[in-house]
Amino acid sequence: MVPGPAFEKIDFFLDLENAKPQIDSEREIYDTVAAVLTKGPAILEKLQTYAGCEESIRKAITTPGAETEDAAWSQVVPAVEQLREFYDFSLELDACFPKLLVALCKTNPKENIGTQQSLAKQMADVFDFVLRFDDLKMVNPAIQNDFSYYRRTLNRKKITKTDVNITIRDELANKMSLFFAYPTPMMNVINETTVKFLSQDSSVPRDNVTMALATMANVCQEMIAQKRFTNEQTNMFCLRSMTGSVILFDHLHASGAFGKKSPINIRGVITALKSFPGSSTDGLLNALRFTTIHLNDPDTPGSIKQLLE
Repeated sequence: MVPGPAFEKIDFFLDLENAKPQIDSEREIYDTVAAVLTKGPAILEKLQTYAGCEESIRKAITTPGAETEDAAWSQVVPAVEQLREFYDFSLELDACFPKLLVALCKTNPKENIGTQQSLAKQMADVFDFVLRFDDLKMVNPAIQNDFSYYRRTLNRKKITKTDVNITIRDELANKMSLFFAYPTPMMNVINETTVKFLSQDSSVPRDNVTMALATMANVCQEMIAQKRFTNEQTNMFCLRSMTGSVILFDHLHASGAFGKKSPINIRGVITALKSFPGSSTDGLLNALRFTTIHLNDPDTPGSIKQLLE
């Protein structure tokens, strides 16, 4: 007899378009998290239009002198201030994401996701933002180049004592450098935030968090398979939520998301991404390939690896 899948088929509708808080305790957390998430679209727009300072930096390096170097510095400083805005927003996510984990995972996570749908949608909002941000960051090498030039020039200005009006100094610059060094900085923040939270808050069992993430992934996969949404943007939102849930689960669970005993319908997840029209899910498939840690484990079936090739 062939054993059935390890995952539990979860068939309920998660309203990713119109979920609203139902009780005061849910509304209190919702409002706190919403105050952060409302800034997300503006952050994404600024990242999408981030042009970088490549030309002025090139001139300063190839034709060094006061004129070219001053011109490059005057362009790089406001650019790095914008990068600081991205970094500062990651700190806000770091502060608010554990509030969702407590609300959804302290008791029965499957039940909580069904009854506190506004908070489940906000968790989906976080994953949606994170994956969109990281996708944009990965295709913009100007971010790393601008920040590297800023730090080199900052070191020179310290030596010549011309750094008096600089607001982003060594300690903050080091933290920002570590943040932007990751190919997927926002997902790394969510991973580290969750690990830190679980090590500090013993009232939320790790198994409840991984169960919540598996539930989110499976619910989103089922809704895509059943064509529960007609709006393409909602479908993409659902797919990003599904993908983010899988990635975070894979980082938290000892056996990961891809093994035979995984509670996630990983075959269904990959199929949902690959069968979505157009190339809009290429970044999500790459996120599964390159930001998870258990894909190449011996326990991962060859058919799953092949499906992701």
